[in-house]
Amino acid sequence: MNTESAKKSFLTKIILISTLGGLLFGYDTGVINGALPFMSAEDQLNLTSFTGGLVASSLLFGAALGAVFGGRLSDYNGRRKNIMLLSIVFFISTIGCALAPNVTIMVISRFLLGLAVGGASVTVPSYLAEVSPADQRGAIVTRNELMIVSGQLLAFVINAILGTIFGDTSHVWRYMIAIAALPAIFLFIGMFRVPESPRWLVTKQRSDEALGVLGKIRSKEKAAEELAEIQTTVNQEKELQKAGFKDLAIPWVRRILFIGIGIAVVQQITGVNSIMYYGTEILKDAGFAMDAALIGNIANGVISVVATFVGIWLLGKVGRRPMLITGLAGTTTALLLIAILSSVLQGSAALPYVVLALTVTFLAFQQGAISPVTWLMLSEIFPLRLRGFGMGVTVFFLWIVNFTIGLLFPVMLGSMGLSATFYVFVVLGVLAIMFVKLFLPETKGLTLEQLEQNFRNHGKESRHMQESYGANAASTD
Repeated sequence: MNTESAKKSFLTKIILISTLGGLLFGYDTGVINGALPFMSAEDQLNLTSFTGGLVASSLLFGAALGAVFGGRLSDYNGRRKNIMLLSIVFFISTIGCALAPNVTIMVISRFLLGLAVGGASVTVPSYLAEVSPADQRGAIVTRNELMIVSGQLLAFVINAILGTIFGDTSHVWRYMIAIAALPAIFLFIGMFRVPESPRWLVTKQRSDEALGVLGKIRSKEKAAEELAEIQTTVNQEKELQKAGFKDLAIPWVRRILFIGIGIAVVQQITGVNSIMYYGTEILKDAGFAMDAALIGNIANGVISVVATFVGIWLLGKVGRRPMLITGLAGTTTALLLIAILSSVLQGSAALPYVVLALTVTFLAFQQGAISPVTWLMLSEIFPLRLRGFGMGVTVFFLWIVNFTIGLLFPVMLGSMGLSATFYVFVVLGVLAIMFVKLFLPETKGLTLEQLEQNFRNHGKESRHMQESYGANAASTD
């Protein structure tokens, strides 16, 4: 069992089981896309544009809080145990959503479900980053993004199947939601079969266990070398107190947090989740019938999965910065075309197909470049002592922006129309490109420990050069 193939097999098992959290993340955020029109019926929850937005976005507000507390809990309990606890919350809240008799119970259940989604969005990438070899970290961490979009595609397919076959049964939305209970059960059982993060074990003075975990997924030499590197970093920091807002007094920590928050906001202001949550409504607004909109929305899910595969491949060959800039340029252009053509072609039979083609193009750039880079960089820029705090704060901002867009989008769509709504996202896309060009560093090819040193040393070299120049100038006067 000590062979190279056995180590790869064990690492694959870790990835498949832990990323079921990503699958749940994707399914629970995507299922509302097709369920919302059915639960809006008068004999069901009788939703307005505002209460519909509230049902969709209550999960996102819960996710914002779950991201903050999820990071802290994973630092305290360990990544593995935290994922197990999240699977229980996934199961209970899913059943609550499926059985909800009114809007109030639905919003509360969706909020609780959001706590699990937010916790998973922080814990699973951190866990994957900490078990991954440095040269494979990009490909492994982005498997979680692949599972997120696969979960959304699964939701879109199930929505289309149940919606077209049982569309005359208004409570069909309950079955759409209830299906998510199954992967929650599999995640809970599966986490008994995977190890704890070796980096977390070292912080708890359990280095022998950490070496045992590393030895199962690395060669003996690499395991010992990586353990020594982790121990060195932990020993350097053990005199320091737990990371928190007080650490913002340190310039390099402020810079990391600023960059992390910026990355999180950039991913959301593209408007991606307006399509992932309301894609069916957008296609209906463009001119499709309900059944056609449900089926057409599957194309959005398919391209998301295919593009994520491409994105994982590109991460091994292209830097994070150029990928993000290219992705943002593509999404902003697609949004601009939607805004222009939905006005020019208003009332035309071609409009729904044009909008579908452009949403597919948008998602190709979003899921092929922007989203994989986002989750990877958030998992790798924070040093060990700051990882739980940093991921919690930055992903909190990600979910708050997500919540705001999820709540306001149906209201904007109803009051402003399709064209004006997407012009707003075009402006936000331009601002996102400017942020990446001005502030984002390149992180490709560096270990987590090397990244920390780079952030610590940022600006020191230029200041040293300035001081040397000043001294040399003074000596020549």
